Amino acid sequence: MARLPRLSLPGQPHLVLQRGNNRQAIFSGPDDRERLLELVAAHAADQRVAVHAYALLDDAFLLLATPSHAEGLPGLMQSVGRRYVRHFNDRQQRTGTLWEGRYRSTVVQADRHLLDCMVFLDWAPVRAGLAADPAAYPATSYRHYAGQTVERWLAMPEQVWALGNTPFAREAAYAARVRDGIADDGRHAITDAVQNGWALGDDGFVAGLQKTTDRRLTRGRAGRPAASVSAPTDE
Repeated sequence: MARLPRLSLPGQPHLVLQRGNNRQAIFSGPDDRERLLELVAAHAADQRVAVHAYALLDDAFLLLATPSHAEGLPGLMQSVGRRYVRHFNDRQQRTGTLWEGRYRSTVVQADRHLLDCMVFLDWAPVRAGLAADPAAYPATSYRHYAGQTVERWLAMPEQVWALGNTPFAREAAYAARVRDGIADDGRHAITDAVQNGWALGDDGFVAGLQKTTDRRLTRGRAGRPAASVSAPTDE
């Protein structure tokens, strides 16, 4: 079966996953993680992509980001991917591919799922056995939103702004939201969406997106837009 083209929709948040080839380690230490974040920050600015959150695991990294134009997210991932592989290969004296093919992504309904996706990223190291608690892991955006560090390149989404009227209130509310976690069905829905490229949202959200593309957006459901409408895709 031919693979579905990725969606890259301006103004919509996307959850992005890039894995190491054969689940191999993509970081040899904190310096590599710092370098990847430097590249993400620099190229996100170049491509006009607002990065809201991240999680760096041993064998993968995830981003939650909103592109301002159709080519922003593909441009970001291509630039970061190429430059980071060069950095990693030079340091490790190796050659060849580092990534498990192209990145995976899903479009996220912000008002319904964006905060859950942020919590999903913060818990990713715990699910991977790298930490006992989200607050104990240094390579996610949790500490920024919990008020423990400042990463000025991250773009706070309006859903986080709405958690409180002061920075302290927002930070406390965000930390509490992460402690509560997300239900298993929500976690499975996010995982399925990002792995397969399905849109993550309710029926109304998906129906609205389906009017802009003839690309299937949900498992087992197909749709076609009006003839006059076309949508950008990344292939």
